[in-house]
Amino acid sequence: MNSLIDKYNIPGPRYTSYPTVPFWDETNFSSEQWQNSVIRSFNESNDSEGISIYIHLPFCEQLCTFCACHKRITKQHSVETPYLESVLKEWDLYLQLLKSQEPSKKNQVPKIKELHLGGGTPTFFSPENLRKLLEGIFAEAEIAENPEFSFEGHPNNTSKEHLQTLYDLGFRRCSFGVQDYDPQVQKAINRIQPYENVKKVTEWAREIGYKSVSHDLVFGLPFHTWEKMEFTIRKTLELKPDRLAFYSYAHVPWIKGVGQRGFDENDLPSGEEKRKLYENGKKLLEDLGYIEVGMDHFSLEHDDLYQSMVSGDIHRNFMGYSSSKTQLMIGLGMSAISDSWYAFAQNEKTVEAYQKRVDEGKIPVFRGHILNEEDLIIRKHILNLMCRLETSWDIQNAFPELENALETLKEMEDDGLVEISENSIKITEKGRAFTRNVAMTFDLRMMRNKPETRIFSMTI
Repeated sequence: MNSLIDKYNIPGPRYTSYPTVPFWDETNFSSEQWQNSVIRSFNESNDSEGISIYIHLPFCEQLCTFCACHKRITKQHSVETPYLESVLKEWDLYLQLLKSQEPSKKNQVPKIKELHLGGGTPTFFSPENLRKLLEGIFAEAEIAENPEFSFEGHPNNTSKEHLQTLYDLGFRRCSFGVQDYDPQVQKAINRIQPYENVKKVTEWAREIGYKSVSHDLVFGLPFHTWEKMEFTIRKTLELKPDRLAFYSYAHVPWIKGVGQRGFDENDLPSGEEKRKLYENGKKLLEDLGYIEVGMDHFSLEHDDLYQSMVSGDIHRNFMGYSSSKTQLMIGLGMSAISDSWYAFAQNEKTVEAYQKRVDEGKIPVFRGHILNEEDLIIRKHILNLMCRLETSWDIQNAFPELENALETLKEMEDDGLVEISENSIKITEKGRAFTRNVAMTFDLRMMRNKPETRIFSMTI
């Protein structure tokens, strides 16, 4: 395994989209094209499957030095109301867009199937302000049957009132960022949170009635050893969350604002040590009843995520893995990314620029990508690999460089990572850890535009 780690531990995307953001063709993108793709996707899919909404709530009271998300550090809670007013204005701009169509189409009401609050720290906002936000979103929309509403909470500032308020608004899934319980690791990443706080919010959520509680654990953090990781996993299992995200720390200090220059790189475990953390951690989780349902994600058998893997309905997008799929996902808030299936678009990346665009009455996207026919084919293959660990092709969904991809995959087959048939490929159990590497062989945009500088975290 060590030699495989040496061989395949290279920079690579996490594939929450295809093309990945660095390879978007921004020159051939316009806001008008984006809006047309939203209308098209909405008309095709709203009635049958509804839409997804992601709301980016960017504020945090302190900087966690492992985090690469777009955020704004402040202790001034006066920022809450103006920001949420901007989000509701943006949502209204989308509603007006959908109403601007020909008479036969314009009376369709958005059916919200999925809604996710991410950040930042969504629980930075008061329960009352979150209620106002969500009631504003729901005012001119319908809630689809069996909706999936979820939010990310910080164990240190999520109150019982937060949990109850969001539950009353239809939320049934919550996720808490644990990362690690070791004091030395917590200090290095500036994320001090006692086990008692995590225990308290987990028990509150269950008491209120949440059907799925998830904990995020990160391996490969500064000063990480297997002993520390094992301690964290065993403490986590005392609370038995329904889902676990167990993912690799993405070291990307070159990205502005992530705060990852706050510790010495020599304090990070090597690629080999990281892989040991993953392999040992995965085995321990499986011994304790968790099943790997997708890259970095585990769940108990009763959870919807596991059930969707069994049924083949599991989906992956900018919100991560989900047990339901919608064709259209609208991202609201600063830096949020939207996906109409035919196009991607990202909002302005600073609070000020975002609010300015919205105040001007403009949907605040500043870059994006319009997918061509080839992109759509490749996107399906990569989604199949990320969600089902296999893909197949025929005349309709083959592509020009398929032979090249198969040549690369042949070497992976020799290494026991994939099984290749005449018109299909399947990732083996041994190959699961290298799923990103397998997907990269299909990534035509990256293959044709090899980056001269490093833009992705390491795959291992």
